[in-house]
Amino acid sequence: MTWLLRSATLDDLDAIMAIEESEFTTDAWNSSSMRAELSSPHGHYLVAVAETDPGTVVAYAGLLSPRNSGQGDIQTIAVLPTARRSGLGRALMNALLTEARGRGATEVFLEVRADNPGAKSLYDGLGFEEIAVRPHYYQPDDVDAIVMRLLLPTPTVVPA
Repeated sequence: MTWLLRSATLDDLDAIMAIEESEFTTDAWNSSSMRAELSSPHGHYLVAVAETDPGTVVAYAGLLSPRNSGQGDIQTIAVLPTARRSGLGRALMNALLTEARGRGATEVFLEVRADNPGAKSLYDGLGFEEIAVRPHYYQPDDVDAIVMRLLLPTPTVVPA
């Protein structure tokens, strides 16, 4: 399957919210919060569609990273079950990390549910390191959040 990633717009809000509510049933963001995220100049949201079905959003991910702040925060990422295990989550994360670097971030943070080993494995594989635990962070499920950080190396250019 070939995936296409593009910047999310307010026109994608309904599709994003449908995924948000299906994947994060007990702690989903509300529509007004997601609208604010999509509209923020400090954020960068992506949606993913299949090349063969560009009208159907199957995943999204978001970054908060004010330019030249030195930091970024992965706000959210969700992939529909039908599109999982295809490299799409990794592609979305890599695109957000590239955007963070372009905005001057030298480190990126995220929180992951302690009961989500698939997501934790993805972040471990990208080089994120666990730096803290926020007990009882995800409510009403009473699940801890694992706080992770990735240091973004400064790209170097070497003459050929």
